[in-house]
Amino acid sequence: MRLLNTLSGQKEDFQPIKGKNVGLFVCGPTVYDLSHIGHARTYVIFDVIAKYLRSRGYKVKFIMNITDIDDKIIERAKEESKSPKEIADFYEKQFMEDIKALGIDSPDRFARATEHIKEIVKQVKTLLDKWYAYQTEDGIYFDISKFKDYGKLAKRTVEQAEDGVSRIDESVNKRNKGDFNLWKFSKTDGPFWSSPWGQGRPGWHIEDTAISEKYLGQQYDLHCGAQDLIFPHHEAEIAQAEGAFGKKPFVKYWLHSGFVTINGRKMSKSLKNFVTIRELLKSYSPEALRFLVLSAYYRSPIDYKEDLIKQSEAAVQRIAELMKKLKLIEEYGAKDGKIVENRALNIKTDEIARNAQIEFEAKMDDDFNTPEAIAVLFNFVRRMNSFLDSGSMDKESARKVLKFLSEVDEIFGIFPKTESKIPPEIYELVQKREELRKQKLWVEADKTRNKIQNLGYSVDDTAYGPLIKGF
Repeated sequence: MRLLNTLSGQKEDFQPIKGKNVGLFVCGPTVYDLSHIGHARTYVIFDVIAKYLRSRGYKVKFIMNITDIDDKIIERAKEESKSPKEIADFYEKQFMEDIKALGIDSPDRFARATEHIKEIVKQVKTLLDKWYAYQTEDGIYFDISKFKDYGKLAKRTVEQAEDGVSRIDESVNKRNKGDFNLWKFSKTDGPFWSSPWGQGRPGWHIEDTAISEKYLGQQYDLHCGAQDLIFPHHEAEIAQAEGAFGKKPFVKYWLHSGFVTINGRKMSKSLKNFVTIRELLKSYSPEALRFLVLSAYYRSPIDYKEDLIKQSEAAVQRIAELMKKLKLIEEYGAKDGKIVENRALNIKTDEIARNAQIEFEAKMDDDFNTPEAIAVLFNFVRRMNSFLDSGSMDKESARKVLKFLSEVDEIFGIFPKTESKIPPEIYELVQKREELRKQKLWVEADKTRNKIQNLGYSVDDTAYGPLIKGF
């Protein structure tokens, strides 16, 4: 298995620090608003990566933090005349509901920043004692000039870290413009906790290294997040951890997911150009959103358009229809009620499934190349559909095909978990229309489409075949 490590910029063999044990940390949400599909992309892909590693025999300990105290939370609380805790609790609940709906269940622990103040204070004290940090009138800051490797993850120099764009926390008392806050002294309008330096609250970056030290140790294997966290957030984490612990590297492999854009612009709350997870799930299935995420290489951007989610829904429907037919054959025999025994197909199916499994793992072992793994899956689906169409699929072959598909779905989570409400006669009409279109009998195909519409369903043609939706 090879991973593209952001730290080195190279593909490297995956060799965990402790044998088959893998420590994995993913930066979780700042809970002040609803999560959008850009967040969904990050959380789905790292859910899939964790599940794939486990399927390959690795013992993964997966930690995700929850930033439940932050300037954005405090501002939202002021706007709504609520306490910061009320805001954080409400939006954390929404986040948990969203990821549950998306089938994201691989993290072992969700760790709130406010429940790790003791660990945060301890780490700040260590950095002060080692002269990496200093105290001012408004807080405690990390001195980036003391950490000579600052910028190694983002490939930036300390001078670049001094520019106006890169400033992390505003303060006239800082030694360097790029210095970032570790502990903010309390203000009259915000929550605070006790510390050796007085009452205050943690800065953003320090929570992650304090939490990861507690659960994963001072060095671990995988740190993951979206690309916009590389600088300054993950850069700051490296400086804090390697400064405090005196061990390098803090994290062996860094993986970063690409942005989701709309019309070429990054989807973000600040630009107000985002689609929330729950808004999308009103019209499309969770499996379709997962499929959309996995249909692109995780480091590449996705420019979101509704056509993409329609294609994803059509792909999910196509697999669902195949599995439905296979389950009927597995239970009852051939679709015409006759018991088919096809030992030759049995052997062939077993070989095709085994080869598909090998190809699937080869694509995933190459830096989790999910789009190519999906291509392997759909090549397999096409071949199985041809056996079904010829009437040669038997019970044993159906069982083997379902086994392979189920193993893929334990990782990808893209097969529908609920039965389709689309009646069989609608599927038959859609299939009839497809045959007419292949024969270029456009008038008859349009008449069939009208018949489908009169029955309360629509058909959109996509790259994965027809998408059927009820009105």
